[in-house]
Amino acid sequence: MLQRETAGDPARMKRALDGLRKYQEAPRNSPPAPMSSLAVVEGASLRDYGGSGPPVLFVPSLINPPTVLDLSPERSLLRWLSGRGHRVLLLDWGWPDEARKRLSVSGHIEQILVPMIAAIGEPVALVGYCLGGTMAVAAARIAPARALATLAAPWHFAGFPDDARRDLAALWHQWRPSADALGLLPMEALQSAFWSLDPGRTIAKFEAFAGFSGAEAETFVTLEDWANDGPPLSGAAARQLFEDFFAADLPGSGGWTAGDTSIDPEAISVPMLHIVSTSDRIVPHASAIRAGGRLDLAQGHVGMVVGSRAQQILWEPLADWLAGV
Repeated sequence: MLQRETAGDPARMKRALDGLRKYQEAPRNSPPAPMSSLAVVEGASLRDYGGSGPPVLFVPSLINPPTVLDLSPERSLLRWLSGRGHRVLLLDWGWPDEARKRLSVSGHIEQILVPMIAAIGEPVALVGYCLGGTMAVAAARIAPARALATLAAPWHFAGFPDDARRDLAALWHQWRPSADALGLLPMEALQSAFWSLDPGRTIAKFEAFAGFSGAEAETFVTLEDWANDGPPLSGAAARQLFEDFFAADLPGSGGWTAGDTSIDPEAISVPMLHIVSTSDRIVPHASAIRAGGRLDLAQGHVGMVVGSRAQQILWEPLADWLAGV
């Protein structure tokens, strides 16, 4: 990919390689310690971020750790929100064990997310990020919820560019024998899928990082470590994600079921808000849910949650909306 993107420009290749080496050798800060666990289901934990008021359950993606929602004391949507009249809880998916290998995306909703909601003991406001938002929509159809918000969540998978869907199909064709044998799809395969969605930006960010210093460099390393980290995806979940979602677009075409229930966002009666990035290369805005309220932001997939303007453009509107429901 580096050779292809920098063809004919050895100076660019050198800058990107310098940035990559700088990233590899950068010092790391210890991440915040996980919050205490209120419940454990199939190896997933319900993390308690404190606060008061009605409970709000954050559902992160199955891909990458949930730490993007709690990146540091200064860049933590969860810690910030817990001080503003909400009881903030986080579903930490953890690492899939042998039993989890058989769980599809729907299975994770039915056997982990819905029981976690039941363990809270009262209707919750669900807030899902990325694929966690897709899953939160399903949970709102089959479990008691009082509100639903999604952040950069895909729904109409046919809204992804055709070339991206072709590349993802080819990647799954390559990795499926390994996923079938292991019962898991390694994070390395998933990361290469993300790179393929925007290879130019992947190279350009390391070129830029070669010139970073101070806090800017620390933030880059923290975010890049998050993007490159995470548990493998269960084989059944990977199969459903690539075949039923990206290839067949079952959610967007009305064909997806979970808990024997058809997952139709139009059938959800609680208040809904979908916060969508208009410049997202990971989850394009054309894939967003079209039912309920919508807030468009000109921020990237990660920047909308942890960027320098995240509190102003996302955290505060989300807090106001939750207070209103």
